[in-house]
Amino acid sequence: MTGTIDWIAADWGTTNLRLWAMSGRVPVEARTDPRGMSGLAPGDYGTVLTEATAGWPAVPVIASGMVGSRQGWSEAPYAPVPCPATPRLVPVPGDPGGRPVRIVCGLRQDDPADVMRGEETQIAGLLAAHPKFDGVACLPGTHTKWVRISAEEICNFKSVMTGEIFGLIAGQSVLRHSVEGGECDMPAFLAAVSDALARPERGYGNLFQIRAEGLLGDLPPQIARARLSGTLIGWELAATKPWWLGSDITIIGASSLARLYSEALSAQGLAPRSVSVEDATLAGLSAAYDRFRSEG
Repeated sequence: MTGTIDWIAADWGTTNLRLWAMSGRVPVEARTDPRGMSGLAPGDYGTVLTEATAGWPAVPVIASGMVGSRQGWSEAPYAPVPCPATPRLVPVPGDPGGRPVRIVCGLRQDDPADVMRGEETQIAGLLAAHPKFDGVACLPGTHTKWVRISAEEICNFKSVMTGEIFGLIAGQSVLRHSVEGGECDMPAFLAAVSDALARPERGYGNLFQIRAEGLLGDLPPQIARARLSGTLIGWELAATKPWWLGSDITIIGASSLARLYSEALSAQGLAPRSVSVEDATLAGLSAAYDRFRSEG
């Protein structure tokens, strides 16, 4: 480990904790801990943080994600949109571990009702790198977010449960036997996206056909998986067409999932750009740390 550690960046989600010892905006060391929000009581967080950062100095911690939820360490209230993309912070009382800990607030939209927690930090990171960005950020994941950004503000957003639905169908439905262990066949994926966009109702009726073709025609798992994924993402694109049609799109997501969205949007005549989750998260947490320092 080299470099002076000035502060610690934390992405504390439902299933795990990711930590970076930071020297300015440069990560010096990274760690991952499996103790996410879902397995912790409010009184556990200080101990987990102390253990997970053992050997690092007692410098300020800036955290985002589900750590700030109602079930997390200390609730960081949702900030209403429209609002500047600059992160808002709330303190964890008592300076646990002898250092200040600040949590980034999530965002709320009252009409239509929607919330996000964690993605706002990645959007702040996008705008830290591209302050003049005017368009839509797509953040694919368990609950994909489509976020409209203009004049360095988050205007509004929409959440779609595509990732969670895919996980339920692929892991718990009869289709789990057909898609298990399969990679994604891109031509089959794009054909399913196109069909779901053009005829959404037909895709719903064709889901069981994936299983039937596996039984009767030995449908390869990579094609079965591609058709399921393409159908669900196609439905999502049909539901969010007002967001992406004719827009400048930046995708912030894990590489494999971001590629699927990029290919699907490119097939609709768009030219989306991609930013890694880690880069966006660190840039956003760095912007939050800058705000912490400016507030004294």
